Amino acid sequence: MVRRTRAEMEETRATLLATARQCFAALGYADTSMDDLTAQAGLTRGALYHHFGDKKGLLVAVVEQIDSEMDQRLQAISDGAEDAWEGFRQRCRAYLEMALEPEIQRIVLRDAKAVLGGAAPDAQQHCIASMQQLIGELMKQGVIAEADPQALASLIYGSLAEAACWIAEGDDGQGRLERGVGALDLLLRGVLKDR
Repeated sequence: MVRRTRAEMEETRATLLATARQCFAALGYADTSMDDLTAQAGLTRGALYHHFGDKKGLLVAVVEQIDSEMDQRLQAISDGAEDAWEGFRQRCRAYLEMALEPEIQRIVLRDAKAVLGGAAPDAQQHCIASMQQLIGELMKQGVIAEADPQALASLIYGSLAEAACWIAEGDDGQGRLERGVGALDLLLRGVLKDR
């Protein structure tokens, strides 16, 4: 038995992830054959099972990777905003806009919802924790009315996640996005502290 180095193992994992991401985006989870995927990656099914357990485990890893990239994009929006409230609003809006991106739409909002019941649990918790921190800061600044930050983050995140799925599932995604952004603005105005 040949022992592989850590670098070789990481390269194999990265190759499987990249290939799965391409296949899931192009064909969808259900129509992606593990034999075709591993052949395209130039690897064996054993490598896939070793790194991810099964096809569902591979989907979880792909979703986590995409979620991480989405989070980085959202953080850049927050960091580049002129003030914390505007950054929060733009971040929420950008999340809805991402629902129209084909890869996110198919893998994260359609297949992950159908196969996993939603995004990967760790990714969801990370999003809520990140939002909770932003909300807590906005409360300290007196921008958002006092409430439990975790509860409010869970409510807003849940609303965004459901709205993103609704946008992704419709034939008129752009129209749904516009209506969703209008509803989002109304929702967010509701959490502002009376001045």
